[in-house]
Amino acid sequence: MLLDFAYTVALLLGIPYLLVRSLRTGRYRNHIRDKLIGPGTPLTDNSRPVAWFHGVSVGEVHLLRQVVREFRERHPDWQLVVSATTDTGLAEARKHFPDLTVVPYPFDFSWAVRRALRAVNPRLIVLAESEMWPNFLRAANRAGIPVVLINGRMSPRSARRYARVAGLARRLVFDRVTAFAMQSERYAANLRDLGIPADRVRVAGNVKYDGVAADRNSPKTRDLGRLLGLSERDLVWVAGSTHDPEERIALDVYGRLRSRFPTLRLVIVPRAPERFDEVARMIESAGHLCVRRSRLADTPATPGDGVILIDTLGELGAAWGLAAVGFTGGSLNDKRGGQSMIEPAGLGVPVLFGPHTWNFKDAVAGLLEIGGAVSVDNELQLDRELERLLADPQARARIGAAGRAFVQAQQGATRRAVDIIDEVITRASR
Repeated sequence: MLLDFAYTVALLLGIPYLLVRSLRTGRYRNHIRDKLIGPGTPLTDNSRPVAWFHGVSVGEVHLLRQVVREFRERHPDWQLVVSATTDTGLAEARKHFPDLTVVPYPFDFSWAVRRALRAVNPRLIVLAESEMWPNFLRAANRAGIPVVLINGRMSPRSARRYARVAGLARRLVFDRVTAFAMQSERYAANLRDLGIPADRVRVAGNVKYDGVAADRNSPKTRDLGRLLGLSERDLVWVAGSTHDPEERIALDVYGRLRSRFPTLRLVIVPRAPERFDEVARMIESAGHLCVRRSRLADTPATPGDGVILIDTLGELGAAWGLAAVGFTGGSLNDKRGGQSMIEPAGLGVPVLFGPHTWNFKDAVAGLLEIGGAVSVDNELQLDRELERLLADPQARARIGAAGRAFVQAQQGATRRAVDIIDEVITRASR
């Protein structure tokens, strides 16, 4: 009841902000009823056991692809339901799981989560990375449903925050999770330091390594390159999953370097879809023609023209395959903790990123240790290092090969995570 009251107060106080954001970006409008009060009708039948897999947004949904595939191979008799919190996550889930039931994740009001659990009727719940809400976990525990967290993260910053209220955090959240499959020993140790029993905390590795493509010449990449008017002689710089102010930084660096590298092409892929129009205006204000991917149906762009804006969903992977060099966003912005550099590294793209990469601490440490990536502190260093790599194809090849080798060496986490899920299923069946 106290949590419901706190959530209600927070929601009421946040309504003006949410309304403004909704009008500006189109967010927060969809599935409100199901999120607020839960689904009204059953989503599964009683013929087979049900596993509910949840990922917050696009990144978590992507990592669920290989986990769900592995689980279905081992348990073909189970029904599966996939949920996501954000609209973009739901869109990606529907695209990648067309034959499964895909639902919005409920707000953490007690009545909403109870109705959602009754509608899905799961025998198992699998959460990706960090989506642990007290009322949801409490309702699952009361219903006797085991909960497994896969690809778990517990950064030092989060660990310090939880440590201040360790007893309350265990009682409301961590004690209600049956098993934790963590990305690294560092994250597992942070969790154990909060008092979580060691037998419930295991290291499975980072599932995101397993979903990384290795083929830079895939049909999707070839088709995208053709539509964007890119040729083999172009030096393509992809700035992926960018946040404010990284687009401006990329445009400034591009403006300074293009005179030395006439074939340099900049491809920007903003992280948030609601910023597509803003970034398009930014490109034009910088004096460049903006080539918007969404406006290229079957007619390719004119070769060599303008800065390319990928303002569609699900094409960043194909764009990385075009890159001579890459930059992963959220890393020069000190509020985000970095976006994944694993995918471009796995494709052999020499990748740069800023200093704020705490979401991928182990990946960054491993890549830098073997020379498979380049870290920069600011715009000036980005300019300098990018210029060095553009001028040195041997260095690009060497860094790209090291990055790919590192990613391939980390693979296998999906199998280990599903092994842990299977152990939980076996114990529950007893």
